Amino acid sequence: MVVVRASGYLFDHQIKYPQWEPPAAKLQHFISNLGVGGVILLGGSAAELALRSQQLQSWAKIPLLVAADIEEGVGQRFSAATWFPPLMAIGAIAEKDPNLAQHYAEEMGAITAQEALAIGINWVLAPIVDVNNNPDNPVINIRAFGETPAVVSQLASAYIKGTQRYPVLSTAKHFPGHGDTAVDSHLELPVIPHSPARLAEVELPPFAAAIAAGVDTVMSAHLLIPSWDNKLPATLSPSILTGQLRQNLGFAGLIVTDALVMGAIANDYGVNEASVLAVEAGVDILLMPLDPEGAIAAICDAVNSGRISPERIRASVERIWQAKSKVFSSQTQTDGNENFSPANFLHQLASPAALTTVNAILRDSCQVFGSVPLPKENLINLRNLIVVDNLLDCKFLDRQAPAIAIPQGRGYTTQLCDGHTPISTSDRPQPTLLQVFMRGNPFRGSAGLTEIAEDWFNNLLKTGELQALVVYGSPYIKNKFLQYLPPDIPCVYSFGQISAAQAISLEALFGI
Repeated sequence: MVVVRASGYLFDHQIKYPQWEPPAAKLQHFISNLGVGGVILLGGSAAELALRSQQLQSWAKIPLLVAADIEEGVGQRFSAATWFPPLMAIGAIAEKDPNLAQHYAEEMGAITAQEALAIGINWVLAPIVDVNNNPDNPVINIRAFGETPAVVSQLASAYIKGTQRYPVLSTAKHFPGHGDTAVDSHLELPVIPHSPARLAEVELPPFAAAIAAGVDTVMSAHLLIPSWDNKLPATLSPSILTGQLRQNLGFAGLIVTDALVMGAIANDYGVNEASVLAVEAGVDILLMPLDPEGAIAAICDAVNSGRISPERIRASVERIWQAKSKVFSSQTQTDGNENFSPANFLHQLASPAALTTVNAILRDSCQVFGSVPLPKENLINLRNLIVVDNLLDCKFLDRQAPAIAIPQGRGYTTQLCDGHTPISTSDRPQPTLLQVFMRGNPFRGSAGLTEIAEDWFNNLLKTGELQALVVYGSPYIKNKFLQYLPPDIPCVYSFGQISAAQAISLEALFGI
């Protein structure tokens, strides 16, 4: 009933988050001696993950569930595999062509499941079925398919259908809906103030659709919903998880918590007490308890004292066995070593067909405003100004990234900045291509423009140096820019931030 966090890298000295990711000896102790039921992985390349998952399975007496937050494809977390644009790109296509959007969602689910299975991941922590109807949502944002229950329901169901081509588990998250919040539950506890009628109208339909589509697991949200439970957040609430999810919606699969290390739970409910409360609420799997050994001991104590019945534990274990039976019934790699060869999985990663689908989604969701292509003028002192959230944590930019290389090939000088970089001015006017990479992300705490991006935009407008604008990420940030952008200045917008998104956007801008 416990899933622990682990680094996807093979060696201890590569661990990026030591507060959450134990070294190999401790991880092996959790798996071999404590018998934890699974791991959630982050970091490393896809090829590395194939080795890592084999290693972890070899330590287990009972095959592990191996999970990953791969909402945008395996390549989002593990380099070299396929990285899709955010789900909202497909939602935008649905506004013009619902059938095409459902096709893309199903293909995305299938490709993600295939690549996950190829490298040893059998539990896909996707799709998100939250309805992002709050533009200020700092954590869901473009991770959602859209802003209406109908669009989210249709596309999430199609995604789940795609995953079902392969023996992996899919996950609808975050129950009962994290879309209408302005607080990041990674940092603190959001409150959903809506009535039961409003929840039934907006938040619940996508979960009902996902359940009808056969989703295997549902992940709880760390949210306080006073109209259902004015004391406990959804993750710890029997009336929400057992009453609403099990009884009202009829969900019979696995209920998993969102990460228990997140501030919304860890800050207020106690490291081990939170795990006991979650099991009492109806949770089957505890994801990333801060102290796995302590959580196991606390639950055992609760059973021994009569606080939790053995039957309650048994019911969860039966559901876990059913899920593992689905995953492992068609596989023979239970000891982590059989049939392992690079030839068995490498050809399944980032196939031409998968990359074609990525490019098609990006092209069909790309938006162009103003007059393009940019006129070929004999301008000098051209500047390519790139603004990102945080330069130290930027996976989509390097020397060869199209956002840098394409303008550089046309005579632009590159300037990178983030919130720690002050605005600089020049004595000579610098015709400037402004490229802004900004979106809602966990731990960012805000979905809005950073002050530095807003200051740069306003300053370039004031001096008349703004030549063109490209926005990658949040459509809400794009909309804010467009309110003030003169119609003669071209703007290109992409939901994606990956290299393919950059290339497609700049090809449109320059007429390449």
